[in-house]
Amino acid sequence: MELKELLRKHQNIFHSIFEPELNENNTAIMDFSGANTRLKSIDIENTSSLDKYISNLIVSGNYLYGYGGYLEDRDIYKRSPLFAEGEEHRTIHLGVDIWTPTGYPFYFPLNGKVHSFKNNNNYGDYGPTIIIEHLLEGMKFYTLYGHLSEDSIKNLSVGQEVKAGEKGGNIGKASENGNWPPHLHFQVIGDIMGYAGDFPGATTQKNLEKYKLICPDPGDFFGNSFVNDNIT
Repeated sequence: MELKELLRKHQNIFHSIFEPELNENNTAIMDFSGANTRLKSIDIENTSSLDKYISNLIVSGNYLYGYGGYLEDRDIYKRSPLFAEGEEHRTIHLGVDIWTPTGYPFYFPLNGKVHSFKNNNNYGDYGPTIIIEHLLEGMKFYTLYGHLSEDSIKNLSVGQEVKAGEKGGNIGKASENGNWPPHLHFQVIGDIMGYAGDFPGATTQKNLEKYKLICPDPGDFFGNSFVNDNIT
């Protein structure tokens, strides 16, 4: 069984990563692809400008969250040399982003143990990051939580057990989360490939097929019920 099939089979047991859980009434579907012409009117190099754009979209629709990004080709990653890879840039997003206010708590969706954690404090990076190892029907896989507060990784230890519904930490502010507007980067990883506390959150077009197999759509952790055509 492939990992994406396993996740779909068990999506009814996953605890909500946020409370209240995301749904069509409280979540704006965000678009940060190059096809979104609205992004051309803002300075994506400026974190405050980007934050204002995101906040206005959420507040104007009376939403609590913004959501989106799996396999989205994003020009915004060109703001940081971290994503340069030879003549290409790693612009295709391998997880989903959930945009929330600074300090908002998140929860682990299922049982597991701490594989690793790290403060990836480069410009444009994850900032504080947690990777959890899971075992489901004998299949090992990982979930990654990026752009956290520094406090979120202070009391962790490798191998520490976590439970579904246990608080995982809080969303970090720009000064500690890699200089991004506050959000959670959530990613599913089938093969950790020797990484610890870090894993590519975006890839190049050249390596896309490889990473699509390693990092399936995390949407099953959110039920996919709220994903609709109302892309903002």
